[in-house]
Amino acid sequence: MVKPVLLPTDVAFLSSLLLVGLYFWAVRRDLLMRERWRTVLATPTGGAAALILCLYVAVAGLDCLRVEINGETKSLLDYLVSPLREHVETTYSAPFAAYGYAREVIPGASGAARQDYPRLRYGARHLAQPSRQMHADVLRRGMAGAGLGLLFLGGLLALVNRLRGRPLAGMFTPLTESTWRLQWLTAASICLALGWVICLAPYYHVLGTDKVGNDVLYLTLKSIRTGLVLGVVSSFITLPLAVIFGIPAGYFGGWIDDLVQYLYTTFSSVPGVLLIASAALSLDLLLQQHASAFPSLLARADMKLLALCLVLGLTGWTGLCRLLRADVMKLRVAEFVTAARALGTPPLKILLQHLLPNTFHLILITTVLDFSGLVLAEAVLTYVDIGVDPSMESWGNMINGARLELAREPAVWWSLLAAFCGMLGLVLAANLFADAMRDAFDPKLRGATSPSSS
Repeated sequence: MVKPVLLPTDVAFLSSLLLVGLYFWAVRRDLLMRERWRTVLATPTGGAAALILCLYVAVAGLDCLRVEINGETKSLLDYLVSPLREHVETTYSAPFAAYGYAREVIPGASGAARQDYPRLRYGARHLAQPSRQMHADVLRRGMAGAGLGLLFLGGLLALVNRLRGRPLAGMFTPLTESTWRLQWLTAASICLALGWVICLAPYYHVLGTDKVGNDVLYLTLKSIRTGLVLGVVSSFITLPLAVIFGIPAGYFGGWIDDLVQYLYTTFSSVPGVLLIASAALSLDLLLQQHASAFPSLLARADMKLLALCLVLGLTGWTGLCRLLRADVMKLRVAEFVTAARALGTPPLKILLQHLLPNTFHLILITTVLDFSGLVLAEAVLTYVDIGVDPSMESWGNMINGARLELAREPAVWWSLLAAFCGMLGLVLAANLFADAMRDAFDPKLRGATSPSSS
């Protein structure tokens, strides 16, 4: 029996994506906003970063869509990468290895035991003599993967040509030759990497395996959902609080401003790590007392992730609130606000129609930059055992496990490298995208930087 399953964090993440989609649907009717977003995506770094972020979001979205079949819950990503999930070895193995990483006692044919590197159960099992056949096999399958990647790239090019000329797709049309080269170079790299993984991953452990034999590439892909859920959901909790408190405080002043200053000063004074640690310990106690409310380990880990999103969201709004308050204090004496007040415009209408649109660039840029910090915060908090549940795949858990792995002889380095590359791709793309947004949306910089000069 097939039954769809949605965890609380899945609902929160998919709802956030829906809100972003509705925003872009509204943007397509606004000529000014559409042109600004077109400028963002037309910059070389902005367009390339957008492609990388879309890839991360697609992987996380597939991992949030779950179904329960015969009592076992799996996501669509699990079904797409079934070989990675099912090919579990005994323990560590290096990338593209056919034998284990450490010597084991292997019984011989005559009954005498010997110490040797054991043959992997799944890695290169299709080869009779891996030491002689592996290089040629990897080269052949790599070339097949490159051909498959070129087919993907051709399909993407055909799709873009088909959508060209439509209102929403016009934002994605490159404006300069340098932009065209970088965007399509990024798209080609993604397609080639996807083709190589499809052709090589079913036969080899491309990034090796961890202590219990799980494929590291599979763990890295599953960790994308954890990082994005934490960053996106926490940001959507932070936004309303910062806007609701920051804009009225800057406009009205007086006791409202004093109250808001007291609130964000108090929140900023509390050490964030101590607050998160206390919340994590309280949640662990609550989960132990109400263990029957969480029938599975997955539900328990998901609830802990949701609680971490709430704590980070409730403690992260102070910085944006302070920026909005300061910006609105300058805007409230501007001529258009003075004129609106003289014409008898209600204060709520002034806040929504005049002040909020003129601070929207600050909200967008700060949110994207804070998103990068939240992704890194997950790794740091999990490293000190106050982050996500140890049973949940995350970059923080991979880095936490690498502490002992690097102390082994020989050292196990590929888990740390995979987590580092996964976080680097997401955080770097988000920061580059935020820089492109700042250049396009910030009124002080608009016109000073153009796509052709960036």
